[in-house]
Amino acid sequence: MDSYFYLDVFAECVSAIENGELIESVSTKDKEFHFQNWFQKRLKKLKIHYESSGRNTYPDFRIVESTEGYELKGLAWPGREKNYDCNSQVPTGFHNGRTIYYIFGRYPSDLSEYSESSTGKKQYPVIDLVICHGDFLNADHNYVHENKSVKGFGSYGDIMIRDRKMYVAPTPFALTNGTTGLVTLILTDTQKIDNRYKCVGELNRIETNEIIVGYNFDLRSNKIISKKIKNINAGKEHKFKAYRLKKQSGKEVTLLSSGG
Repeated sequence: MDSYFYLDVFAECVSAIENGELIESVSTKDKEFHFQNWFQKRLKKLKIHYESSGRNTYPDFRIVESTEGYELKGLAWPGREKNYDCNSQVPTGFHNGRTIYYIFGRYPSDLSEYSESSTGKKQYPVIDLVICHGDFLNADHNYVHENKSVKGFGSYGDIMIRDRKMYVAPTPFALTNGTTGLVTLILTDTQKIDNRYKCVGELNRIETNEIIVGYNFDLRSNKIISKKIKNINAGKEHKFKAYRLKKQSGKEVTLLSSGG
């Protein structure tokens, strides 16, 4: 029987934020693991078994009892919130046999007013949070990321150019209205929920007319030119629903016009 941990995970995140469970800084330079550690505590409290990944591996947490994976994205706010860097992995809702959920949590960018814990580390709150099915960001499950290289560059012909792709994707905060300051769950319209939840919005994303299948970079002019073809799924509608617990705000979540 399938398990649906995403419902319990979301509810635990809501409870933690409401009860003032704070993020604790790892170091002044860390931009990744502080939020991951906060989420890891949620899994431990739920007694969900997981495998955690190291830096630049995907996803960040793989659930043992079900085919779920969680990718964490901590965002400083105010700050860069409209998009985020995907380190060598394009967002997707399905990867290596697992359904992938993305967790976007925003925290204060200015930590000067927040106190330190007994360990001397800063502690600060989660301002708002969105858990979304990866298909909300990108519904393509077929693309496989690979880094390639070409040899022979330079005046002596012995320099290698490595094509290491970095993807930049929009965040749910940039795609939607009604998520700022709240905790929201976004699922496909076919996914199961239970009686703890209420629907607060229907979000339909439309596939684009053309898709990029390649690009060329001219080392002389430093110009990059994309190669596009017609998308055979152009106009296809992918339907999603936004949910919150019944005790939470009923503020409606809508899709921004630019997020189609």
